[in-house]
Amino acid sequence: MFFKRLFGSDRGAADAPSKAAGIALATPVTQRADALLRRLEWTVLRKLDGLLQGDYKTLMRGSGLDLADLREYQLHDDVRHIDWNVTARLQQPHVRVFTEDREMAAWFLLDLSPSVDFGSGNQRKSQVLLDFTAVLARLIGRHGNRVGAVLYGSRGQPVVDAVLPARGGRTQVLRLMQMVLQPPKKDPSIKDGVTQLSDLLKAAVHTVRQRATVFVVSDFITEAGWEKPLGQLAQRHEVVAVRLLDPLELELPDLGLIPIRDAETGEQLLVDTHDAGFRKRFARIAAQREAELRQTLARAGVDTLELSTDDDLVNAIMRFADLRKQRSRSSSGRAAAGRLPAHLRRTA
Repeated sequence: MFFKRLFGSDRGAADAPSKAAGIALATPVTQRADALLRRLEWTVLRKLDGLLQGDYKTLMRGSGLDLADLREYQLHDDVRHIDWNVTARLQQPHVRVFTEDREMAAWFLLDLSPSVDFGSGNQRKSQVLLDFTAVLARLIGRHGNRVGAVLYGSRGQPVVDAVLPARGGRTQVLRLMQMVLQPPKKDPSIKDGVTQLSDLLKAAVHTVRQRATVFVVSDFITEAGWEKPLGQLAQRHEVVAVRLLDPLELELPDLGLIPIRDAETGEQLLVDTHDAGFRKRFARIAAQREAELRQTLARAGVDTLELSTDDDLVNAIMRFADLRKQRSRSSSGRAAAGRLPAHLRRTA
């Protein structure tokens, strides 16, 4: 909770309507969502179309029912795909490789807690979250795939407060954007508190039943306990951790004596950033947290995409796509090296 004790701002956006499908098309939120999506389609999606050359599989990998091949078991493979007959025959674990389905579902788990509504530059992490979600949902949905979402903290309170069932089409993307953009309406019966990302991940475990690509979009500033449900998600689904961050969360500049506020409790205090020792301690703790977080995500077996408030969205997505492409080629190479002889593949 180190950063939440240092940064915060008033909530400016995010509430989930009780009936997302029934939002009137003439509302200001709808108009804002449509205008934003049109801008992203012209500025970001067109660039991605040219760079990806229509290859959206680098962002969303599927799983089908048609057996394509068999290969040796590798770390993080789904144990449910182990072929026990071949494993017993060769005394080496082997898994079935299936032909990918063209149609799949993508789910966005959106952390809209108060710490996400922070930015030291021209945009906040919440805007990065919205832009990324809109672009990916539109990019994926255009290929006949379905898109759904689970929202946490959209009313400024630490609860899962909205679920958008997976559907296809541009209208579905607009519904999702409207749910993020709706002004907050707090429930007086719910007490304020710190973020529990584990609640969002546990809700997703029970909500997302069929195999899907799951994007966990969060700054991962949360209480402990989210590691286990993330691992459970990764066992069943293709999980991508999308980390939202701001440069000021990693290193403090010399700004003199400044007031800071806890985004969730409202607690305020003065900090002397002119103190070089304090800035060094801050940077050391931030670096330690970064290392621990990356190790935890790696242990869970999920890919990670880092999105900074000062980064270009197209460049960030392309770096991620290139990384997944390299991993796919590496995996294909290992699979070819460990491929079974033809007579065993026929009898498997």
